[in-house]
Amino acid sequence: MQSFKKHPWKYLAAAGALAAIAGVFIAFGPPGLMARTEAPIFCASCHAMQGQYEAWFNVGAHRGIRCVDCHLPHENLPTYYVWKSIDGMKDVIVFYSGNTPEVIQVSERGQKFIQNNCIRCHSERVARIDQDRNCWDCHRFLQHQLAGVRLSG
Repeated sequence: MQSFKKHPWKYLAAAGALAAIAGVFIAFGPPGLMARTEAPIFCASCHAMQGQYEAWFNVGAHRGIRCVDCHLPHENLPTYYVWKSIDGMKDVIVFYSGNTPEVIQVSERGQKFIQNNCIRCHSERVARIDQDRNCWDCHRFLQHQLAGVRLSG
């Protein structure tokens, strides 16, 4: 304890270095970890997301893209990984705390990501229309819960 009071920066630097090493290992260490966590089947591994996965898998042209293509920002790689980490940790905490909502709703921040990604992918098609309106207001079938998939249960 005496040593910490004399040289707290050494302990803080060591803790920071360990955190950085752990972060790099988690992000890039285990082979294919990042790719696995970006796959739709990974998102579906949480039973609460099963309905969304089924709707994505069975309906429409978006079946060929990943969940992260719509639900994360794509301005730049650091922003993408920051939000991937934040959302992933939030999902883990909600799931393992037992506080998973019965009906999963996208947040306002998530809606902005989705809207921006719709425009990014379909920029030529939407160039002449009102982009302030949410794409899913007209394209209701794109909403997971309205995609026409009926789960038995």
